[in-house]
Amino acid sequence: MNLTNAPSGTIRSALRYPDFRRLLSALAVSQIGDWLYNLALVVLVYDRTHSALWAGVTTAARVVPVVVLGPLGGVLADRFDRRRIMIMCDLARMGLMVLLAAVAAFQLPIVLAPVIAAAATAAAAPYIPCVAAVTPHVVEDADLPGANAARSAVTGAGIVLGPALGGVLLLLGSPASAFALNALTFGLSALAVLAIRADGDPNPFRPRRAADRPAGLLREVAQGAAALRAHRAALRLVGADAMCSVLYGAQTVLLLLVSRQVGLGAQGYGYLFAAIGAGGLLGTALAGRVSRLPSRPVLAAALALAGAPTLLLAVVRWPAAAIVLTGLTGMGALLVEILTDTTLQRELDEDVFGRAYGIAFPAAIAGIVVGSVIAPGLAALLGAPGALIAVGGTVLGYALLVIRGADDPTVGLASQPAMADAVPAR
Repeated sequence: MNLTNAPSGTIRSALRYPDFRRLLSALAVSQIGDWLYNLALVVLVYDRTHSALWAGVTTAARVVPVVVLGPLGGVLADRFDRRRIMIMCDLARMGLMVLLAAVAAFQLPIVLAPVIAAAATAAAAPYIPCVAAVTPHVVEDADLPGANAARSAVTGAGIVLGPALGGVLLLLGSPASAFALNALTFGLSALAVLAIRADGDPNPFRPRRAADRPAGLLREVAQGAAALRAHRAALRLVGADAMCSVLYGAQTVLLLLVSRQVGLGAQGYGYLFAAIGAGGLLGTALAGRVSRLPSRPVLAAALALAGAPTLLLAVVRWPAAAIVLTGLTGMGALLVEILTDTTLQRELDEDVFGRAYGIAFPAAIAGIVVGSVIAPGLAALLGAPGALIAVGGTVLGYALLVIRGADDPTVGLASQPAMADAVPAR
């Protein structure tokens, strides 16, 4: 792979930067560990309780803190040195995984498992806002789409590799071994963050401190929300990302019905979700190519790529066609995610970025919860085809609103940051 001559805006071009490779390595090992331990956690709780309700409560315990504490994580990312925050997050989660391993190994009360899982998620609240805030400091502006695509690709790879590794560990050992390995991944992540030398920036981890920054948590969260409202392009993209998250949440229910509809059976559910992951990886490869185009048509096209195949899934009867269509929805959703992150990094003031991202990221996670909750009701009311049409049509409706919306100063993702005090390209 020739990184030196890679086209700007691509994953290969982003990998030219040693500090970004270290940041990506930290994210990669912690992501794989997170998905590895998620599988072991559900297995542990179900084996000890034989209750699907307990398993559901445990899963919710891992998700809800992201939504509730995400804004607080964004405030911390704007207040304190981000390297220290990321390392503290890793060390806290490492300790909690050791405790969870003890719960599994020594048959401690199972009620501790969801409590520890919730604490681990809470400890991670500032981590992703910190990663997103540091990224523009360790790559040049033209390579931001590629850097964000690489981050999305790492997340997708973690979804595939983490459960696979977790399954092997459960086959050969016990949930305790999976939790212990996850603790090790957090230690490796902390070491990768420590290895970032910051050659191109005096301190990419230190947030700027504005003289007029308000005191008080709620006021700082409100300032992050105000920053999003002040930029139509950013707000539009956050809405699109949340819309794709609702689609994904609905797919967790509806694709089971699609699998039966096309004759794939229960095992076909896994094939369809694998197609979402594969489509997402293809979307990361396209991100750099579309980054030079005007942002609004690209966003509308990405939404259409997620929504239109969902409509077709309502009537398709061929297994191969269902897999291809599902993969296209994954491609469109990942493009929207990358467009959102890149625009927020370019358009928002550095001083308020963490707080704004601390609202945008939980909004996407909340969308997954909303989609998974409304999908069963839609399927019961409209049938599986009607539910797919309703969800896909909503995404396409948002794409239409994007096209017909009022103009804004954002020309395209390749443009330089619009604000005078945004982080300049180096």
